[in-house]
Amino acid sequence: MSTHVCIARLREFVQELAALLQRHPTEPEILEQGSALLGRLVAYDDWLPEAYARPHPERYQQYLLHADAMGRFSVVSFVWGPGQSTPIHDHTVWGLIGMLRGAEIAQHYARTPEGGWAPEGAATRLLPGHVEAVSPRIGDVHRVSNALADKTSVSIHVYGANIGAVERSVYLEDGTRKPFVSGYSSTELPNLWDLSAERNAVLRVVSAKA
Repeated sequence: MSTHVCIARLREFVQELAALLQRHPTEPEILEQGSALLGRLVAYDDWLPEAYARPHPERYQQYLLHADAMGRFSVVSFVWGPGQSTPIHDHTVWGLIGMLRGAEIAQHYARTPEGGWAPEGAATRLLPGHVEAVSPRIGDVHRVSNALADKTSVSIHVYGANIGAVERSVYLEDGTRKPFVSGYSSTELPNLWDLSAERNAVLRVVSAKA
């Protein structure tokens, strides 16, 4: 099956998440039901176009896959070259991380009494199909790294805003804060809405039976 056809998986995810948010659920409902939707998406590694899975030799990449027209959510592929990692950072909105390919290490951080940041609990190793949630309510500050020293890893992130335009923060362990707006590594979006391949496939089947 071609990636062009399989990208329907991403389109269906976007539609289902939009329908979920249209019901105005609470954040716990979003994280629970959204995790299930994202888990179904990352259960298959046959739909992400190659242009949105390319690593950079110097830094991780953040490719925009979809931005909701009403700003309710965005879907991003994060691509990690061998050994690459983020600084300690926050999100300020709810988020879901679904592992698609390879493996990641996610380490949560908490404030120390002195005002710094220190690891909170054991790090989590995310493997394909795993989904993790973040938000200011349940824990929003973490550091993520590629768990593989010799391979690229790819994860699919979903956020409760157009995350590339949100003012957020990176932190040093001593508590130093630096505001940032991440933007995106890509300038074009994958075409989720061309349904011609599916329609033509149906027409070919009908014609063959005629």
